[in-house]
Amino acid sequence: MTDKVVVLGAGYAGAGAVKSLEDELNGEADVTWISDTDYHLVLHESHRCIRDPTIQDKIAIPVHEIKEPTTKFVQATVADIDTDDREVVLDDDSTVDYDYLLVGIGSQTAFFGIDGLEEHAHTLKSLDDALGIHDAVQQAAREASQSDPAQIVVGGAGLSGIQASGEIAKFRDEHRAPIDIHLVEGLDDVFPGNDPELQGALRKRLEARDVNIMCGDFIGEVDEETVYIGDEAELDYDVLIWTGGITGRDCVRDVDLEKDERNHRIHSEGDFQTEDERVFAIGDCALIEQPGEQPAPPTAQAAWQAAEVAGENLARSVRSQPLKTWTHKDKGTVISVGDEAVAHDVKGVPIDTFGGLPAEILKKGIAANWINDVAGLGRAAKAWPDM
Repeated sequence: MTDKVVVLGAGYAGAGAVKSLEDELNGEADVTWISDTDYHLVLHESHRCIRDPTIQDKIAIPVHEIKEPTTKFVQATVADIDTDDREVVLDDDSTVDYDYLLVGIGSQTAFFGIDGLEEHAHTLKSLDDALGIHDAVQQAAREASQSDPAQIVVGGAGLSGIQASGEIAKFRDEHRAPIDIHLVEGLDDVFPGNDPELQGALRKRLEARDVNIMCGDFIGEVDEETVYIGDEAELDYDVLIWTGGITGRDCVRDVDLEKDERNHRIHSEGDFQTEDERVFAIGDCALIEQPGEQPAPPTAQAAWQAAEVAGENLARSVRSQPLKTWTHKDKGTVISVGDEAVAHDVKGVPIDTFGGLPAEILKKGIAANWINDVAGLGRAAKAWPDM
Protein backbone atom coordinates (compact mmCIF):
# COMPACT_ATOMS: atom_id res chain seq x y z
CA MET A 1 0.00 0.00 0.00
CA THR A 2 1.36 3.44 -0.94
CA ASP A 3 2.32 5.68 1.98
CA LYS A 4 0.46 8.96 2.48
CA VAL A 5 2.65 12.01 3.14
CA VAL A 6 0.91 15.21 4.25
CA VAL A 7 2.51 18.66 4.38
CA LEU A 8 0.83 21.47 6.34
CA GLY A 9 1.45 25.11 5.47
CA ALA A 10 2.37 27.13 2.38
CA GLY A 11 5.05 29.35 3.88
CA TYR A 12 8.79 28.99 3.27
CA ALA A 13 8.88 25.73 5.24
CA GLY A 14 5.84 24.14 3.62
CA ALA A 15 6.39 25.29 0.04
CA GLY A 16 10.09 24.50 0.13
CA ALA A 17 9.51 21.08 1.66
CA VAL A 18 6.90 20.19 -0.97
CA LYS A 19 9.37 21.04 -3.74
CA SER A 20 12.12 19.00 -2.08
CA LEU A 21 9.80 16.10 -1.29
CA GLU A 22 8.55 15.90 -4.87
CA ASP A 23 12.12 15.86 -6.18
CA GLU A 24 13.12 13.10 -3.76
CA LEU A 25 10.08 10.82 -3.91
CA ASN A 26 9.65 10.57 -7.65
CA GLY A 27 6.12 9.19 -7.23
CA GLU A 28 6.91 6.69 -4.43
CA ALA A 29 4.20 8.07 -2.12
CA ASP A 30 0.93 10.00 -2.27
CA VAL A 31 1.56 13.64 -1.32
CA THR A 32 -1.16 15.97 0.01
CA TRP A 33 -0.43 19.64 0.66
CA ILE A 34 -2.82 21.52 2.99
CA SER A 35 -2.88 25.30 3.50
CA ASP A 36 -5.45 27.93 4.41
CA THR A 37 -4.32 29.98 1.39
CA ASP A 38 -4.03 28.78 -2.19
CA TYR A 39 -0.80 30.69 -2.68
CA HIS A 40 2.66 30.93 -1.17
CA LEU A 41 3.46 34.40 0.17
CA VAL A 42 7.02 35.68 0.00
CA LEU A 43 6.52 36.95 3.53
CA HIS A 44 9.79 38.83 3.94
CA GLU A 45 8.66 41.11 1.09
CA SER A 46 5.02 41.50 2.22
CA HIS A 47 5.81 44.88 3.79
CA ARG A 48 6.13 46.23 0.22
CA CYS A 49 2.33 46.01 -0.07
CA ILE A 50 1.94 48.60 2.67
CA ARG A 51 3.20 51.17 0.18
CA ASP A 52 1.93 49.59 -3.06
CA PRO A 53 -0.79 46.91 -2.96
CA THR A 54 -0.18 45.93 -6.60
CA ILE A 55 3.03 44.20 -5.51
CA GLN A 56 0.86 41.37 -4.16
CA ASP A 57 0.77 39.98 -7.71
CA LYS A 58 4.56 39.52 -7.56
CA ILE A 59 4.85 37.94 -4.11
CA ALA A 60 1.71 35.78 -3.83
CA ILE A 61 2.53 32.69 -5.90
CA PRO A 62 -0.37 30.31 -6.68
CA VAL A 63 0.25 26.79 -5.44
CA HIS A 64 -0.39 25.35 -8.89
CA GLU A 65 2.77 27.13 -10.06
CA ILE A 66 4.77 25.41 -7.30
CA LYS A 67 3.55 21.84 -6.94
CA GLU A 68 3.60 18.93 -9.35
CA PRO A 69 0.23 17.81 -10.79
CA THR A 70 0.53 14.56 -8.83
CA THR A 71 0.52 16.42 -5.49
CA LYS A 72 -3.01 16.93 -4.18
CA PHE A 73 -3.71 20.37 -2.75
CA VAL A 74 -6.42 21.04 -0.14
CA GLN A 75 -7.28 24.62 0.80
CA ALA A 76 -8.46 24.47 4.40
CA THR A 77 -7.59 25.59 7.90
CA VAL A 78 -6.14 22.96 10.20
CA ALA A 79 -8.21 22.60 13.38
CA ASP A 80 -6.34 19.76 15.09
CA ILE A 81 -3.87 16.92 14.60
CA ASP A 82 -4.71 13.48 15.99
CA THR A 83 -1.41 11.65 16.33
CA ASP A 84 -3.07 8.47 17.63
CA ASP A 85 -5.31 8.01 14.59
CA ARG A 86 -2.77 9.71 12.28
CA GLU A 87 -5.18 12.22 10.85
CA VAL A 88 -5.36 15.96 10.32
CA VAL A 89 -8.69 17.50 11.34
CA LEU A 90 -9.83 20.42 9.20
CA ASP A 91 -12.10 23.29 10.17
CA ASP A 92 -15.07 21.74 8.34
CA ASP A 93 -14.62 18.59 10.51
CA SER A 94 -13.32 16.55 7.59
CA THR A 95 -10.09 14.61 8.09
CA VAL A 96 -7.01 13.74 6.05
CA ASP A 97 -5.14 10.55 6.94
CA TYR A 98 -1.36 10.40 6.94
CA ASP A 99 1.46 7.94 7.36
CA TYR A 100 4.01 10.77 7.64
CA LEU A 101 3.21 14.38 8.49
CA LEU A 102 5.23 17.58 8.18
CA VAL A 103 3.87 20.44 10.28
CA GLY A 104 4.98 23.74 8.75
CA ILE A 105 2.03 25.98 9.57
CA GLY A 106 4.05 28.94 10.82
CA SER A 107 3.17 31.05 13.83
CA GLN A 108 0.83 33.79 14.90
CA THR A 109 1.47 37.13 16.56
CA ALA A 110 2.11 37.10 20.31
CA PHE A 111 0.45 39.90 22.31
CA PHE A 112 2.06 39.02 25.67
CA GLY A 113 -1.10 39.76 27.62
CA ILE A 114 -0.88 43.51 26.95
CA ASP A 115 -4.31 44.88 27.69
CA GLY A 116 -6.13 46.09 24.57
CA LEU A 117 -3.33 45.30 22.12
CA GLU A 118 -4.93 42.41 20.25
CA GLU A 119 -8.23 44.28 19.96
CA HIS A 120 -6.79 47.46 18.49
CA ALA A 121 -3.59 46.63 16.61
CA HIS A 122 -2.92 45.54 13.05
CA THR A 123 -0.44 42.68 12.69
CA LEU A 124 1.91 41.80 9.81
CA LYS A 125 1.75 38.03 9.37
CA SER A 126 -0.14 37.69 6.08
CA LEU A 127 -0.93 39.36 2.79
CA ASP A 128 -4.31 40.48 4.13
CA ASP A 129 -2.52 42.08 7.08
CA ALA A 130 -0.23 44.11 4.80
CA LEU A 131 -3.13 45.20 2.59
CA GLY A 132 -5.15 46.12 5.68
CA ILE A 133 -2.31 48.31 6.95
CA HIS A 134 -2.12 50.04 3.56
CA ASP A 135 -5.84 50.81 3.64
CA ALA A 136 -5.72 52.04 7.25
CA VAL A 137 -2.70 54.30 6.64
CA GLN A 138 -4.22 55.67 3.43
CA GLN A 139 -7.54 56.42 5.15
CA ALA A 140 -5.84 58.03 8.13
CA ALA A 141 -3.81 60.25 5.81
CA ARG A 142 -6.95 61.35 3.94
CA GLU A 143 -8.57 62.42 7.19
CA ALA A 144 -5.45 64.27 8.42
CA SER A 145 -3.90 67.63 7.56
CA GLN A 146 -0.44 69.16 7.69
CA SER A 147 -1.41 70.92 10.93
CA ASP A 148 -2.92 67.73 12.36
CA PRO A 149 -1.05 64.78 10.84
CA ALA A 150 -2.10 61.15 11.17
CA GLN A 151 -0.27 59.34 13.95
CA ILE A 152 1.05 55.89 13.00
CA VAL A 153 2.54 53.81 15.83
CA VAL A 154 4.57 50.67 15.08
CA GLY A 155 5.20 48.45 18.10
CA GLY A 156 8.33 46.33 17.95
CA ALA A 157 11.58 47.36 16.23
CA GLY A 158 12.57 43.96 14.93
CA LEU A 159 12.77 43.07 11.26
CA SER A 160 9.05 43.51 10.53
CA GLY A 161 8.69 46.73 12.52
CA ILE A 162 11.68 48.35 10.85
CA GLN A 163 10.61 47.38 7.36
CA ALA A 164 6.99 48.40 7.95
CA SER A 165 8.13 51.81 9.23
CA GLY A 166 10.31 52.26 6.16
CA GLU A 167 7.42 51.48 3.80
CA ILE A 168 5.03 53.83 5.59
CA ALA A 169 7.66 56.59 5.40
CA LYS A 170 8.08 55.97 1.67
CA PHE A 171 4.29 56.03 1.19
CA ARG A 172 4.16 59.35 3.06
CA ASP A 173 6.91 60.86 0.93
CA GLU A 174 5.53 59.64 -2.40
CA HIS A 175 2.04 60.97 -1.65
CA ARG A 176 3.09 63.99 0.44
CA ALA A 177 0.78 62.58 3.07
CA PRO A 178 0.48 64.23 6.50
CA ILE A 179 1.80 61.36 8.61
CA ASP A 180 3.93 61.06 11.74
CA ILE A 181 5.56 57.67 12.36
CA HIS A 182 6.58 56.39 15.80
CA LEU A 183 8.57 53.16 16.21
CA VAL A 184 8.33 51.83 19.78
CA GLU A 185 10.71 49.20 21.16
CA GLY A 186 10.76 48.02 24.77
CA LEU A 187 14.43 47.03 24.68
CA ASP A 188 17.31 49.47 24.41
CA ASP A 189 17.73 49.81 20.64
CA VAL A 190 16.27 48.97 17.27
CA PHE A 191 16.82 45.41 16.06
CA PRO A 192 17.59 44.36 19.64
CA GLY A 193 20.20 41.72 20.35
CA ASN A 194 22.09 42.37 17.13
CA ASP A 195 25.44 43.95 16.27
CA PRO A 196 25.70 47.64 17.37
CA GLU A 197 27.06 48.64 13.96
CA LEU A 198 24.00 47.18 12.25
CA GLN A 199 21.69 48.79 14.81
CA GLY A 200 23.34 52.15 14.19
CA ALA A 201 23.03 51.84 10.42
CA LEU A 202 19.32 51.04 10.71
CA ARG A 203 18.67 53.82 13.20
CA LYS A 204 20.43 56.32 10.94
CA ARG A 205 18.23 55.42 7.97
CA LEU A 206 15.03 55.42 10.00
CA GLU A 207 15.78 58.80 11.51
CA ALA A 208 16.66 60.19 8.06
CA ARG A 209 13.09 59.28 7.09
CA ASP A 210 11.67 61.15 10.09
CA VAL A 211 10.72 58.03 11.99
CA ASN A 212 10.51 58.85 15.69
CA ILE A 213 12.31 56.03 17.52
CA MET A 214 11.30 55.35 21.12
CA CYS A 215 13.36 52.63 22.82
CA GLY A 216 13.73 51.49 26.41
CA ASP A 217 10.11 51.28 27.63
CA PHE A 218 7.53 48.61 26.88
CA ILE A 219 3.96 49.17 25.77
CA GLY A 220 1.87 48.43 28.85
CA GLU A 221 -1.67 49.07 27.68
CA VAL A 222 -3.64 50.12 24.63
CA ASP A 223 -7.10 51.59 24.20
CA GLU A 224 -8.90 52.72 21.06
CA GLU A 225 -7.05 56.03 20.94
CA THR A 226 -3.86 55.81 23.00
CA VAL A 227 -0.78 53.65 23.48
CA TYR A 228 0.56 53.78 27.05
CA ILE A 229 4.33 53.27 27.22
CA GLY A 230 6.32 52.65 30.38
CA ASP A 231 5.23 54.58 33.47
CA GLU A 232 4.51 57.97 31.92
CA ALA A 233 4.60 58.18 28.12
CA GLU A 234 1.41 58.20 26.05
CA LEU A 235 0.97 58.23 22.27
CA ASP A 236 -2.35 58.97 20.64
CA TYR A 237 -2.65 57.03 17.41
CA ASP A 238 -4.76 56.70 14.29
CA VAL A 239 -3.18 53.42 13.18
CA LEU A 240 -1.40 50.96 15.47
CA ILE A 241 0.72 48.12 14.09
CA TRP A 242 2.11 45.38 16.35
CA THR A 243 5.10 43.28 15.25
CA GLY A 244 6.44 42.37 18.67
CA GLY A 245 6.73 38.57 18.74
CA ILE A 246 5.44 35.13 17.73
CA THR A 247 3.69 32.20 19.33
CA GLY A 248 2.37 28.84 18.13
CA ARG A 249 -0.86 28.51 16.17
CA ASP A 250 -4.02 27.65 18.09
CA CYS A 251 -4.45 24.32 16.28
CA VAL A 252 -1.30 22.84 17.86
CA ARG A 253 -2.03 23.82 21.47
CA ASP A 254 -3.66 20.50 22.33
CA VAL A 255 -1.71 18.25 19.96
CA ASP A 256 -0.08 15.33 21.76
CA LEU A 257 3.51 16.37 21.01
CA GLU A 258 6.19 17.90 23.18
CA LYS A 259 5.84 21.70 23.01
CA ASP A 260 7.08 24.81 24.77
CA GLU A 261 4.69 25.51 27.66
CA ARG A 262 4.46 29.23 26.97
CA ASN A 263 4.41 29.61 23.20
CA HIS A 264 3.21 26.12 22.13
CA ARG A 265 5.88 25.75 19.47
CA ILE A 266 6.65 22.08 18.79
CA HIS A 267 9.99 20.58 19.81
CA SER A 268 11.81 18.75 17.03
CA GLU A 269 15.26 17.25 16.62
CA GLY A 270 17.87 18.41 14.13
CA ASP A 271 16.34 15.95 11.65
CA PHE A 272 12.90 17.64 12.23
CA GLN A 273 11.43 14.52 13.84
CA THR A 274 9.24 15.14 16.88
CA GLU A 275 8.70 12.70 19.75
CA ASP A 276 6.33 10.96 17.33
CA GLU A 277 8.55 9.44 14.64
CA ARG A 278 5.75 9.86 12.09
CA VAL A 279 5.46 13.62 12.66
CA PHE A 280 8.02 16.23 11.63
CA ALA A 281 7.97 19.95 12.46
CA ILE A 282 9.72 22.80 10.70
CA GLY A 283 9.68 26.60 10.43
CA ASP A 284 8.21 29.10 12.91
CA CYS A 285 5.86 26.52 14.45
CA ALA A 286 8.86 24.47 15.62
CA LEU A 287 11.73 24.74 18.06
CA ILE A 288 14.37 22.85 16.07
CA GLU A 289 17.28 21.54 18.10
CA GLN A 290 20.69 22.90 17.10
CA PRO A 291 24.24 22.65 18.46
CA GLY A 292 24.50 24.79 21.59
CA GLU A 293 21.62 25.99 23.72
CA GLN A 294 19.48 27.89 21.21
CA PRO A 295 17.05 26.40 18.66
CA ALA A 296 17.13 27.43 15.01
CA PRO A 297 15.99 31.05 14.54
CA PRO A 298 12.40 31.64 13.36
CA THR A 299 13.50 33.34 10.14
CA ALA A 300 12.73 32.95 6.45
CA GLN A 301 16.38 32.12 5.85
CA ALA A 302 16.33 29.25 8.34
CA ALA A 303 13.03 27.85 7.05
CA TRP A 304 14.30 28.06 3.48
CA GLN A 305 17.46 26.11 4.34
CA ALA A 306 15.63 23.58 6.49
CA ALA A 307 12.89 22.84 3.96
CA GLU A 308 15.23 21.11 1.54
CA VAL A 309 16.49 18.68 4.19
CA ALA A 310 13.02 18.19 5.66
CA GLY A 311 11.63 17.13 2.29
CA GLU A 312 14.50 14.72 1.85
CA ASN A 313 13.98 13.29 5.35
CA LEU A 314 10.30 12.67 4.68
CA ALA A 315 11.30 10.69 1.60
CA ARG A 316 13.91 8.82 3.65
CA SER A 317 11.24 7.92 6.21
CA VAL A 318 9.04 6.49 3.47
CA ARG A 319 12.01 4.35 2.39
CA SER A 320 13.02 3.47 5.99
CA GLN A 321 16.41 5.11 5.46
CA PRO A 322 18.50 6.98 8.07
CA LEU A 323 17.58 10.64 8.46
CA LYS A 324 19.89 13.59 7.85
CA THR A 325 20.63 16.16 10.57
CA TRP A 326 20.32 19.81 9.60
CA THR A 327 22.41 22.62 11.06
CA HIS A 328 21.47 26.21 10.37
CA LYS A 329 24.20 28.27 8.71
CA ASP A 330 23.63 32.02 9.03
CA LYS A 331 24.38 33.67 5.69
CA GLY A 332 23.93 37.20 7.01
CA THR A 333 21.18 39.77 7.42
CA VAL A 334 19.66 42.15 4.87
CA ILE A 335 16.94 44.62 5.90
CA SER A 336 15.13 47.19 3.79
CA VAL A 337 14.21 50.68 4.94
CA GLY A 338 12.02 51.94 2.14
CA ASP A 339 13.98 51.70 -1.09
CA GLU A 340 17.28 51.44 0.75
CA ALA A 341 18.76 48.38 2.43
CA VAL A 342 21.37 47.50 5.02
CA ALA A 343 23.35 44.27 4.89
CA HIS A 344 25.41 42.77 7.70
CA ASP A 345 27.79 39.83 8.09
CA VAL A 346 27.01 38.52 4.62
CA LYS A 347 28.88 35.32 3.82
CA GLY A 348 31.75 35.94 1.41
CA VAL A 349 31.69 39.75 1.79
CA PRO A 350 34.69 41.30 3.60
CA ILE A 351 32.76 44.35 4.88
CA ASP A 352 30.76 43.75 8.08
CA THR A 353 27.96 46.25 7.46
CA PHE A 354 27.13 48.08 4.23
CA GLY A 355 24.27 49.85 2.49
CA GLY A 356 23.80 51.59 -0.82
CA LEU A 357 23.30 49.91 -4.17
CA PRO A 358 25.16 46.67 -3.25
CA ALA A 359 22.80 46.06 -0.31
CA GLU A 360 19.74 46.94 -2.39
CA ILE A 361 20.75 44.52 -5.17
CA LEU A 362 21.46 41.83 -2.60
CA LYS A 363 18.00 42.28 -1.08
CA LYS A 364 16.42 41.98 -4.51
CA GLY A 365 18.55 38.96 -5.31
CA ILE A 366 17.51 37.08 -2.18
CA ALA A 367 13.82 37.49 -2.97
CA ALA A 368 14.29 36.66 -6.66
CA ASN A 369 16.37 33.59 -5.83
CA TRP A 370 13.66 32.19 -3.57
CA ILE A 371 10.91 32.88 -6.12
CA ASN A 372 13.03 31.16 -8.77
CA ASP A 373 13.47 28.14 -6.47
CA VAL A 374 9.74 27.64 -5.92
CA ALA A 375 8.16 29.00 -9.12
CA GLY A 376 10.80 29.43 -11.80
CA LEU A 377 12.90 32.08 -13.48
CA GLY A 378 10.07 33.80 -15.33
CA ARG A 379 8.16 34.72 -12.18
CA ALA A 380 11.40 35.74 -10.46
CA ALA A 381 12.27 38.10 -13.33
CA LYS A 382 8.83 39.72 -13.16
CA ALA A 383 9.16 40.28 -9.41
CA TRP A 384 12.71 41.68 -9.54
CA PRO A 385 11.88 45.40 -10.12
CA ASP A 386 9.57 45.59 -7.07
CA MET A 387 11.73 43.74 -4.55
